[in-house]
Amino acid sequence: MVANSATLKSKEQLIEKWGKQEVISGSEMLLRSLLLEGVDCVFGYPGGAVLYIYDAMYGFEDFNHLLTRHEQGAIHAADGYARSTGKVGVCIATSGPGATNLVTGIATAYMDSVPLVVITGNVATSLIGTDAFQEADIVGITMPITKHSYLVRKAEDLPRIIHEAFHIANSGRKGPVLIDIPKDVSNEKALFKPHTEVKLRGYNPTVQPNKQQVDKMLRAIEQAERPVLLVGGGAVYSGAHEEVLAFAEKTGIPVTTTLLGLGAFPSGHELHMGFPGMHGTWTANMAIQESDLLVNIGARFDDRVTGKLNGFAPNAKIVHVDIDPAEIGKNVPTDIPIVGDVKAVLQQAVAGAKYASKADAWRALIAERKAAKPFAYRDSDEELKPQWVVSMIHETTHGDAIVTTDVGQHQMWAAQYYPFNQPRSWVTSGGLGTMGFGFPSAIGAQMGNPDRTVVSINGDGGMQMCSQELAICAINNIPVKVAILNNQVLGMVRQWQELIYDNRYSHIDLAGSPDFVKLAEAYGVKAFRATNKDEARTAWEAALAHDGPAVVEFVVRKGENVYPMVTQGSTIDQMLMGDDE
Repeated sequence: MVANSATLKSKEQLIEKWGKQEVISGSEMLLRSLLLEGVDCVFGYPGGAVLYIYDAMYGFEDFNHLLTRHEQGAIHAADGYARSTGKVGVCIATSGPGATNLVTGIATAYMDSVPLVVITGNVATSLIGTDAFQEADIVGITMPITKHSYLVRKAEDLPRIIHEAFHIANSGRKGPVLIDIPKDVSNEKALFKPHTEVKLRGYNPTVQPNKQQVDKMLRAIEQAERPVLLVGGGAVYSGAHEEVLAFAEKTGIPVTTTLLGLGAFPSGHELHMGFPGMHGTWTANMAIQESDLLVNIGARFDDRVTGKLNGFAPNAKIVHVDIDPAEIGKNVPTDIPIVGDVKAVLQQAVAGAKYASKADAWRALIAERKAAKPFAYRDSDEELKPQWVVSMIHETTHGDAIVTTDVGQHQMWAAQYYPFNQPRSWVTSGGLGTMGFGFPSAIGAQMGNPDRTVVSINGDGGMQMCSQELAICAINNIPVKVAILNNQVLGMVRQWQELIYDNRYSHIDLAGSPDFVKLAEAYGVKAFRATNKDEARTAWEAALAHDGPAVVEFVVRKGENVYPMVTQGSTIDQMLMGDDE
């Protein structure tokens, strides 16, 4: 595998190495500054406007760059690296089409609050605004989907800008920061001075909460008879999984974790109800709807969680804990707002929390419901069911893998049938729902976690959007294990057309897809195919045993649906239960 952080020099070693004042190019400043931020892998694709930067990489042994086969692959890999490690992901692309190919990945990270530093080249400053070859106003194009942007005017500003960008991306509500570097700036010479301080007037995220608001929440919990903790991605991003567990156990409140919050609370815990919303558990959805106190910890009340807003948690007092004050009250009226970092809020709350003694009957009811209506499907010995495949993957990896997914039915089955007991083990595009995300994000996750098993669960549709990244797995021996649930159709679209559009199936047939085994082998990747349970288990175990990348194509039932399902316009207690109904 490509060199990882263990082979790179420490920040102290680098500062000592570069301690003397030197006049160097902007490109060299960029590379040095990235290393000083602890960057151990950059994902990118070169082009004319960044050639000075790539020239500076030549012979720069301390700098680790992974050449992807598409800019979208680069930014999704950086995203997967960031989500799975908690560090800032970094990618580089050239101007014009190189930069615009990053837009979907930037929006993906922005929607899910993922810290990225996105570096683009631009035409020379003298050509900006002239419609020069491969010129695009990438700062303007991405303004709505970045946390902050820089257009670098002077090489000497690069060390400061890099340091600020990492601080902004990975503090407060995390998100992508764009740095656009004109070609002449990347070649300009200036005195290199490592930057170690951040002074940003007007940017001071609230980390510590207002104690009075925390006390109000604790008093509400003491009085509640039907409380629920709704735990979102913010709990993962703040590293608050231990605090979430301590708070839930001290108060005895049942917990539901959103799609991006999976892993923030152990799935096997007696208080865990699964995830809520469109394809969530019957227990979690009913609990939210019947609750008298809903404590939202780091979730943003996404429409896939709430369903019909004016019927969501109709009898509940709402507590909302979020580091971004703009989220509080945006979708759901809030009775007790708490602005602050989730970890800091829960550390303060745990100290004063008491057991919710009035909720004993509620806890008993939740336990009964969990036992009565778990996720269920009708298994088959004739056809390979996707739910069985995901359960088998969970069993054979002992639930310890990092799992990335693309978007669609397989994403929901992975969330339903692969329980997570530790944070940063689940990497998926939640807010934007980006097809093509799953496989390259697994590459980034593997680069950031070389000692863990990384499994990429994909559909046959999304896999074809970034399948060219199989090349870098083969070349660099990146041992990602790829599971393709091939139902020869755009499954989630087909499900909607069946249930909502009266079986009018329009443009969803993927029967012309390639032979995925041959495709993988063409790139030099070990590949297998399975059409029944015996073949599936044998192929998957062989893939896991292989010391490099491997692809397994599971040919699954075409007409399988994801249940439960809440259709748009319904409240989340109005669930279609499928075969159980």
